[in-house]
Amino acid sequence: MKHFVSMQDLTKEEILTLVLQANRITENGVKPMLGQYFVANLFFEPSTRTKMSFIVAQRRLGIEVLDFASEISSVTKGESLYDTARTFESIGANLIVIRHQENNIAKKLADSINIPVINAGDGTGEHPTQSLLDLVTIYQEFKSFQGLKVVIAGDIKHSRVARSNAIALSKLGCDIYLTGMDSWHDETLDFPYITMDEAVEMADVLMLLRIQHERHQAHVALDHNSYLQTYGLTMKRENRMKKEAIILHPAPVNRGVELDSRLVECERSRIFKQMQNGVAARMAVIQRVLNQGGKFDEENFSQRQTIIG
Repeated sequence: MKHFVSMQDLTKEEILTLVLQANRITENGVKPMLGQYFVANLFFEPSTRTKMSFIVAQRRLGIEVLDFASEISSVTKGESLYDTARTFESIGANLIVIRHQENNIAKKLADSINIPVINAGDGTGEHPTQSLLDLVTIYQEFKSFQGLKVVIAGDIKHSRVARSNAIALSKLGCDIYLTGMDSWHDETLDFPYITMDEAVEMADVLMLLRIQHERHQAHVALDHNSYLQTYGLTMKRENRMKKEAIILHPAPVNRGVELDSRLVECERSRIFKQMQNGVAARMAVIQRVLNQGGKFDEENFSQRQTIIG
């Protein structure tokens, strides 16, 4: 696996390999990689969890992180993204991590340079490392994916997280449902839409999404309390969820909008567990694209085959 830009590119076996590798890292830790490696984190959008967890993952693997901030780089002088990436490649970077507002930019970059590219979020396209950490969190909870009912709720149309997760989870055998405002439906995702009241009663995993105001072409004025009552997870709705069902959210969380603030750290919430798993998930991806992940032994192969059936 040279690049990691889209869940669409991976087979279910490849996805599970990464899930199990990341989970193994959470249980056993990992040794720094042999040799000297340099990474350029090209973040053109604001980020807390994704950027910081990439940096922690890279440093735990013994990788040197090259400093980059778009606002003080040659981008402000008109340099193209391609030339920026080629500059880092030319001075010795072994890996590019890219987060950008343009859809499909990671794939374009991967097709243009000779070092691995990891997609850390591209416009409304995909966010595959977020998806991977979500998969790890679900695996830790249920030890399987086949037949799980997963509901993705919120601003589906503008969410790269929704797209990556819908693709990956459906490959792994989950039943995917979507819910949200009619104007935020994404007809390119071929999964049924249901109401939030239906969602809370059927979901094994309820994945809530932030409203992506910065990606809306026109400003949408919303009353936060009204949105919560109509489309969000209220305390009353949470009380109707299955006993073993869990709540996920990629964060940042708008408390009192997507869900009642009291539910962010409730017993069934795994929101901060997702963040914790983000470091291991990104370590697993980095290992794989730099060919440092090792091979699964027979026990891990058997475990993977059991999960996918």
